[in-house]
Amino acid sequence: MTFNKCSIRGKLYGYVTDKAGNEIQDSDKLKSIEFEEKDEEFNWYDQKLIDAIKNNEEDERNFFTLLSLCHTVMPEEKDGKIIYQAQSPDENALVSAARSFGFVFDNRTQNSITIRVQDQEETYDLLNILDFNNDRKRMSVIVKKDGKIVLYCKGADSKIKERLDSSETDMMAQTDEHLNKFASDGLRTLCLAWKELDEGEYNKWAEVLNKANTSMENREEKVNDAYEEIEKNLKLLGATGIEDKLQDGVPECIERLSHAGIKIWVLTGDKVATAYNIGLSCRLLTSDMETSMIEEEDEKEVEKKLEEVRNGMIDKIEQLFDVKITDRRKRLDWNDWGIDVMKFDQHRKSYNNNNRGQTQDPNGHIPQPPPPTTENDSSLQDRDQFDGFGLLITGQALVHALSDKLKMRFLELGTLCKAVVCCRVTPLQKAQVVELVMQNEKKITLAIGDGANDVSMIQKAHIGVGISGQEGRQAVLASDFSFGQFCFLERLLLVHGRWSYLRISKFLRYFFYKNFAFTLCHFWFGFFSGFSARTLYDPFFVATYNVFFSSLPVLALGVFDQDVSADQSMTKPHLYTPGQKNEFFNKKIFAESVIHGILTSCIIFFVAYLSVSNSTRPNGITQADLQSFGFMVATIMVIVVNLQNALDTWYWTGVYHFVLWGTIIIHFLFHFALYSTFILKIFKKNYEYVGVAQSVLSNGNFWFTLLLTCAILILPIFSREFFRMRFMPNKTDRARLNRKYRIDEKAAFVEHIRQRLRQAKRPILSGYAFSQQEGWGPLITSGRMQSKSASRRRAPNLISKAPLTTIDSDTSQILNSTDEHLLKDEKGLKETSISNKSVPHDEPTDSKMLSNTTKETDPLLLSHNNEP
Repeated sequence: MTFNKCSIRGKLYGYVTDKAGNEIQDSDKLKSIEFEEKDEEFNWYDQKLIDAIKNNEEDERNFFTLLSLCHTVMPEEKDGKIIYQAQSPDENALVSAARSFGFVFDNRTQNSITIRVQDQEETYDLLNILDFNNDRKRMSVIVKKDGKIVLYCKGADSKIKERLDSSETDMMAQTDEHLNKFASDGLRTLCLAWKELDEGEYNKWAEVLNKANTSMENREEKVNDAYEEIEKNLKLLGATGIEDKLQDGVPECIERLSHAGIKIWVLTGDKVATAYNIGLSCRLLTSDMETSMIEEEDEKEVEKKLEEVRNGMIDKIEQLFDVKITDRRKRLDWNDWGIDVMKFDQHRKSYNNNNRGQTQDPNGHIPQPPPPTTENDSSLQDRDQFDGFGLLITGQALVHALSDKLKMRFLELGTLCKAVVCCRVTPLQKAQVVELVMQNEKKITLAIGDGANDVSMIQKAHIGVGISGQEGRQAVLASDFSFGQFCFLERLLLVHGRWSYLRISKFLRYFFYKNFAFTLCHFWFGFFSGFSARTLYDPFFVATYNVFFSSLPVLALGVFDQDVSADQSMTKPHLYTPGQKNEFFNKKIFAESVIHGILTSCIIFFVAYLSVSNSTRPNGITQADLQSFGFMVATIMVIVVNLQNALDTWYWTGVYHFVLWGTIIIHFLFHFALYSTFILKIFKKNYEYVGVAQSVLSNGNFWFTLLLTCAILILPIFSREFFRMRFMPNKTDRARLNRKYRIDEKAAFVEHIRQRLRQAKRPILSGYAFSQQEGWGPLITSGRMQSKSASRRRAPNLISKAPLTTIDSDTSQILNSTDEHLLKDEKGLKETSISNKSVPHDEPTDSKMLSNTTKETDPLLLSHNNEP
């Protein structure tokens, strides 16, 4: 996260122009100004701000003085260098930027702050810290130096604007233009303001604050009222634009999740323009998307706008898809019009690929041109360029949209949209949006975030995911899963989530099948035993069947099975959709498993019965004794159900081979030992099964019956699967065949090159969030948190070591450097950890709020931490 642009009293800094006055946007053509001391990621190209500071201009000096004083950062010295420990990355970026420009935050105590400005040490008395919280969305400090008391304030533009002096209207209008420019560049914005206080005014206010702090009732409300009283009639000082580059793989991750049929909602505290540009940069929003914006503040206006957006969607659907929606009051649903959004999206991509050249769709087929239609060419082109609906809504409008009167209408529009972005939302609103979807859509929700503001949302969703980053570990501790980068979410869902669903589905199917097959043999035996208490099987076999002879293979199936590789799961996100439709386990699958188990038990029992009835051994002894018949049925049962398990297994590992064949071998060894005369000698009691195993297994009739039963039960299943894969293959079958015969390798390579070329031309936008915990101000002023003693350091010299120059760069070099970046290997899940801990909202933390992971936008029900 780096300080990128700023506006100081109407003067814009950070944009560099050429001789013709055109802005130079390509940083590769610029050389960064070298500072004596700066962060590695900090680059500044605008010499005008350097000159203004060297000339000691008052506005610029006040601007960076505010940045070096108004914060809760703690400095500490490490290896002779001051390291800033901040509770939020934006504070670290602002204080570090002030240091680079010569305003070094050096030390703080309970009652003072020391900074160094151009080799001059300045110590300010710290009178008060007006702490940040999610409602205030700002923080202030009151300091005193040379008898002059000053209040410095920074926060969200909407909050600062309300507290400006009436004389600042024109300046705020000009700064608003700069803020919009920052937002359009994907930067996160803050406004800075200040005012001088006379001592009498401050002393009077301090008494009010002291009474509020010592109040026994409504203390928090009274303290906030006291803050409001002093934070008014401010003078606008300027605004900042801070850049936080997206982590590697974020756009690709969001794009694949979207192709997997996952609806993505972004819940962020950013400005609308900033959130929109971040949505474009991470490919959540596209230029071909019909995007609507709701930013009204009155309830009636919000209701009117929702109806207007709804009617616009209906008109667009009727125009593009040739459908007639007769009852416009009925809730809108794509399925009601026979429109499969996923298939249409694939058709649109296929059409565009045909216009560029023959490539394959996600299922591995060469797409054909769109079918003939009576529409004119322009209508057809509009349909194929249509990329769904998008919705942006502000926090003020969301207050009314979540009311009992309008929440279902808002949810209706949200479900029709491909992407929803909620801007300027509070932590409570994030949780309310999640709850709205959970209660009314009956869908599985996943919330992912990295800050304290996301805790309520993460705990509310079915699945909570925390990102361990610069915002601290509150989200991680409250989550079900946690990892270090957002792009790991793709592997969690498309690979491990999909495999888990497949394995559990197979486990349940096989579990019901094997137990119905085992149990119903008793039912068929009841017709011959008069439904007495006599059992068909040996009691030892009854006790050990589920423990030793059928559980281990299904357990291995549920742990290790994979239908396709991890790479295919990642590159073919459409394979995720069967799980969303419960195609692997549903009522139909359950009924099939039960029927299969019934037929298996029936065939095993009666084939074995017919093979031994009225038959004798070569020595003239009948084969139809109960013990031999029961052992024969039990042995055939173990072999058949385990072979059926083998047929359902896609991924054969050494462990699976061991447990499958080991289970069958152990069955024979166990019964040989159990039915041997050795057991009779030990227990010295009559055991009716002694010698049964040797007698049955030495009889050729048993082996013939075993082969016949296996053929009757296994061959039809094998044939059905063969013909299904040959004539009615599903998505997984196609993916496996493509992998086997390498059908789509060439097409995938060509498409990869196209994407890299498109990405090389795409502007990179970025963003950050202002996320800060309440309570750090009192920790500092109470003396419970003290910085480590930092040695007095020489302030950096602002004279740049190299003049600002423009360096010509060949376009091919830019593309090559971009390609090298795009060819970086995707990081694995080595940092992934799982946490099931939960943190109360009011639990304090004194842990350091820093990590080495770069923060990024947090989608899905996706959160982005609130800017103040």
